Amino acid sequence: MAAGRTLDLATMRVSYEQGVLEESGLESTWYEQLRRWIADAVRAGLPEANAMVLATADAAGRPSSRTMLCRGLDSRGVVFFTDYNSPKSRDLLATGLASATFLWLPMQRQAHVCGTAEKVSAAETAAYWATRPRDSQLGAWACAQSTEIANRAALDAAMAHAERQFASADRIPVPEHWGGWRIRPHSVEFWQGRPGRMHDRLVFDRIDGEWRLRRLAP
Repeated sequence: MAAGRTLDLATMRVSYEQGVLEESGLESTWYEQLRRWIADAVRAGLPEANAMVLATADAAGRPSSRTMLCRGLDSRGVVFFTDYNSPKSRDLLATGLASATFLWLPMQRQAHVCGTAEKVSAAETAAYWATRPRDSQLGAWACAQSTEIANRAALDAAMAHAERQFASADRIPVPEHWGGWRIRPHSVEFWQGRPGRMHDRLVFDRIDGEWRLRRLAP
């Protein structure tokens, strides 16, 4: 923004005209539809097409959110990986609830997943761990996520220590404090922006063990 110009948030506005969302155009399941939209975003060249904003709350109800990467998607739910001692993991252990929002702004789309959270199996964690670059594996050993550190030099020193620790290892083991979480949804909403803020909102709801589709007013 040019120097001296006032940022007027109230008048910032975009007309959403990229597409429509009809019941007849949906996949038969929420996870097939979500997979399709992620694939659409990949084909469109959007960066981090699998990024999602994960929201949790602690035992006292204090909310927090952060951006994560979805690393698994099937009929069971949406999977991400993290430090099991992190604030997000402590929230999930306390409440067992989470939501995740995928936003593909250039396509004027978003999807919102809400449900219960559970740890994935050790085998699933190990399978994903094996796909991670070596420096990412070392990073999981080097830092205790979200804990206070003195400065950047301390973090770099911890990474250097991890590099020395596993210098002769062909394969780096999974830390005990690290693994996956799965959000098992009871509701998944697909949102397509429309002109005049008359957006399309279609929701898969799990009711009495069955998935049902509803349309919501914008």
